[in-house]
Amino acid sequence: VFQKWVNREISNFDYLIQLNTMAGRTYNDLAQYPVFPWILRDYTSEELDLNNPAVFRDLSKPIGVVNEKNAKTVKEKYNFEDPLGMIDKFHYGTHYSNAAGVMHYLIRAEPFTTLHIQLQSGRFDCADRQFHSIPATWQALMDNPNDVKELIPEFFYFPEFLENQNGFNLGQLQMSKEVVNDVVLPKWAHSPEDFIYKHRKALESEYVSAHLHEWIDLIFGYKQRGPAAVEALNVFY
Repeated sequence: VFQKWVNREISNFDYLIQLNTMAGRTYNDLAQYPVFPWILRDYTSEELDLNNPAVFRDLSKPIGVVNEKNAKTVKEKYNFEDPLGMIDKFHYGTHYSNAAGVMHYLIRAEPFTTLHIQLQSGRFDCADRQFHSIPATWQALMDNPNDVKELIPEFFYFPEFLENQNGFNLGQLQMSKEVVNDVVLPKWAHSPEDFIYKHRKALESEYVSAHLHEWIDLIFGYKQRGPAAVEALNVFY
């Protein structure tokens, strides 16, 4: 598979799906759901210029420290001494992929809606914690080193999860009183289909093809554990 990918006989999308499968990740288990990278960092421009490297996320860094400002906090957390010596050191107390995160992204699509409601003891979580906007989700990641959610494959092929087609009442945001309905898209996307098309195009772009292996090292490769993980600020609880 690796050789095929290097020879560009299979797409970046296909290669990531196959890596996830080989790593034991599957759509049948929310706790081991396939994980995909955030690949862009420009969610505000009117047009998305895939020839400009500045629109892409730095794939060599874990999502928690893509914003340099968070590195200090993350290092401090790692250097904190557990007085009882019971807990192994870590940079992040949460994970880049978990069941709650999958439900968070897919809340508008069944069976994930029902699973989310079960998780929240029979009702929707408060509106401010819902997945309501792609630009706002990215901004929150940049501002908060404790939020380290990567993406799921649906961001590259499934426009329906961005629409509230079932008309669920997801509440309204506290500050702006905005009703949470369809997911708010980046300015450069004119519809959920347009977002998926451009996002998939970004995944297959020259820039991502040249740098994707750096992210793979963090998630599936030699930077998952040990000294390389510590150095890369990539140790999870």
